[in-house]
Amino acid sequence: MGAWVSGLLGADSAAAAAAAAGPAAVGLGDLPELCAAQVLLRLDPPEICRLARLNHAFRGAAGADFVWEAKLPENYRYLMEFVGSGEEGRRRRQRAGKKEIYARLSRPVPFGDGQKEFWLDKSRGMICMVLSSKALVITGVDDRRYWQHMPTSESRKR
Repeated sequence: MGAWVSGLLGADSAAAAAAAAGPAAVGLGDLPELCAAQVLLRLDPPEICRLARLNHAFRGAAGADFVWEAKLPENYRYLMEFVGSGEEGRRRRQRAGKKEIYARLSRPVPFGDGQKEFWLDKSRGMICMVLSSKALVITGVDDRRYWQHMPTSESRKR
């Protein structure tokens, strides 16, 4: 009502028009990045990636290290020692952000002469591991006379 009355009384027409239009339209893109990051902390990694495509605020928040560090296991620094080898691998690990570390640990990482692999489950953040039958050792009976590897057509890893 104030804008309409001001217009009748001859007040500044630009100010009256702005007041008559009401408050500026506020959208999801106006959400502060920190608030968006707090939302992302409560989501699973696949959901974070889907929300990052929504708008600029969520895209910026999805790149925050503290969001991805909360999704990493406690021993992720130890696990990163198995990723990459040599000097270049060490340099890449040092400058990698937490999102990049999570992405790298989500892919299978071979270790133990290639007979073992581990990775992070993307939806639950748990560590998964695969062991080849050749990597297994029978404790207490490590004498090859008692057992031997016999490849069959059903074996997945040879």
